[in-house]
Amino acid sequence: MSPDALNSLFSLCIGFALAGALTSGYQALVQRPAGFGLLQEGVAPKAFAAVPFLVFAAPFIIMRNTLRGARIERRRFQFVMMATVLAGFWSMMSGTFFLMTLRAAGVLA
Repeated sequence: MSPDALNSLFSLCIGFALAGALTSGYQALVQRPAGFGLLQEGVAPKAFAAVPFLVFAAPFIIMRNTLRGARIERRRFQFVMMATVLAGFWSMMSGTFFLMTLRAAGVLA
């Protein structure tokens, strides 16, 4: 496996892990699952604070909603695959940003 592919895989895994940790922490704190409905509270400080949270938690939320929809609503395979690719790409980008931030802070070499 090439170093670039390994780096991308690591970013993907870190992105999903970060998304899962954020979403689980939110659910433990507020006692309800996180979702994109956090943005529908109008123009309020809560809605603006939800944007950075959702940027990093979105891959987990997308996959959770997709897998639930596949079971409950019997969504087509193509829709589930498209959502999986979208969540994977989003996770890789957020994982890359997180790793770049850790490198800039001197935590990673």
